[in-house]
Order: sequence, then C-alpha cells, then structure tokens
Amino acid sequence: MTTPAAQPPLQGRSAVVTGASAGIGRAVAIDLARAGASVVVNARRQRQLDALVDDLRSLGAQATVVPGDAADESVITRMLETAHDLHAPADLVVANAGRGLGGSALTSDREQWDEMIRINLTGLASLLRAAGARMLKLNADAPRDLVVLGSTVGRHVSPFSSMYGATKFAANSLAEATRRELGPHGVRVSLIEPGVVVSEFQSVAGYSDDLVDSFHRKFGPLIEPEDVARTITFITSQPAHVHINDVVIRATKQDYP
Repeated sequence: MTTPAAQPPLQGRSAVVTGASAGIGRAVAIDLARAGASVVVNARRQRQLDALVDDLRSLGAQATVVPGDAADESVITRMLETAHDLHAPADLVVANAGRGLGGSALTSDREQWDEMIRINLTGLASLLRAAGARMLKLNADAPRDLVVLGSTVGRHVSPFSSMYGATKFAANSLAEATRRELGPHGVRVSLIEPGVVVSEFQSVAGYSDDLVDSFHRKFGPLIEPEDVARTITFITSQPAHVHINDVVIRATKQDYP
C-alpha cells in the first residue's frame, strides 16, 4: 500500500514578504514557497526581485513581484490586492522591510533619522493596519499570521546603534500591542528578534569594518538569514490555536545584545 505524500505545511497559504530582495526577506520568501505558500515579494530593487521570483517559480510556487517603497500606503495596498489576485487573500504577512543606522543619538547621521523612523515604525504600522483589517474578514478557524521582524537591540539597549535600536523598541512594542488587539479574533502577531545576522544589513547601516569583524570574532559563527526563515516557517505552520509569539534568535556565542 502506497503511503500518500505529506502535504506541505503551508499549502494553500497566501504570503506577502516585504524587504525581500536580499538577506532575511529573500530567505523567508524561499522557505515559505518551499513549504507550499504562494508568495508576493516586495522591495525597491526590481532586478533582485525578478531573480527571486524565478527561483520561487522553479520550486513550483506561485509568485510575483510588487516593487516599491514598503512604507508607501499605495504600495501596501497593491501588495495585498496582488496576493488576492495571485492566489487568495493574504493570510501570512512578513513585515521585514527596514533599515539600520550605526551610531547613537550623539554620533549617528541626523539626516537619516526621519527616513529610518518612517520605514521601521510608521511603515510597519501602516502594513499592520492594512493587513490586519483584511485578515479579520478571513476564516476565523484558519491560521492568519502577521510576522514582525524586530531585533535584539529592540529588547536590550545597544551602545553601537542606539537610534536604530530605539525604532526597534517601538516596533517590538507595536507588535505586542497589535497581538493583544488581534489575538482575541484569531489573528496571530509574532515578533522575531534576531541578533547579528550575516547579510548586507551592516554595510547599509554604515557599521565600520572593525565593528563587523568584532561580531565575527566574538560571536561567530553568526546566524544566517536561512536560520531566521526556518523559524518563521515553523511558527506560521502551527495549528490555528497555537501561537509562538515572541522569539529571540542569536548565535550561540552572542551574549549581548
């Protein structure tokens, strides 16, 4: 007697992933697709997104691109409507878009503060608002997930990136507040707080080579984007009544932050 093949854990789910052109976002999109989800990917860099969608389709997934600024409300609306048109209303949204900034309130580049706050906080709030409102109208007995990428520096004060950390403290708080608002209606809001991850994040944030080298020396081997993606797939694959809502992921040797 032939044993039927197990159904992929996210078969039938409709996902949106922001900040998907590289790093954690790209790894998340691939892992969700492998688990059976259809995926809409977003970032500013069209060429990288097009290459990613080719990879997702080679895995047998339905996938498409919505390029643009993830903090722009018109782009957010387009992402969610595209998910509906591609497969089904989005029931799995990963709010990964964001940016870092090296330095403290005294030393960081003041010219970059407003844009970082717009991407990391108000853009996140806009996505949670739009996606959460739509999820409330979906089947209450099926899993519905909003996943927020926070940071360990949103839990512990970081001396080397305190302005960025302040936006992540706010994002972490917003995720928990939204969980308390939507959880009673069956919508899961999960906060993922990675430590130092090997990606282009550090160079974009303006971290010095010496600082990045110190991460490898003190904490290595560091976690990879795929480690974070695997965790998100596990969380969103749980039955609808099970919620793993706050996860810190560090390299084993990373003691702080």
